[in-house]
Amino acid sequence: MLQLSVDEVIALVLDARLRGVKVGSPARWRVEAASVEGYLDDQAEEARRMALWRESNAASFPELWGRGAVRRGD
Repeated sequence: MLQLSVDEVIALVLDARLRGVKVGSPARWRVEAASVEGYLDDQAEEARRMALWRESNAASFPELWGRGAVRRGD
């Protein structure tokens, strides 16, 4: 599971990648939970797609076409 530190969340808010605001005195950050959940879901999906891309780049043509010898990785 992906986790974010407080500093990472603040940086994401400042980059407008998460919805949040500083409120109160002393000022404290408030970040929408749905915004964080959406961000983490997007990051997990991107990681999944990158893993599939790396896997497809490592496959040999016979593996892709379902015939011929299948090479073995290192």
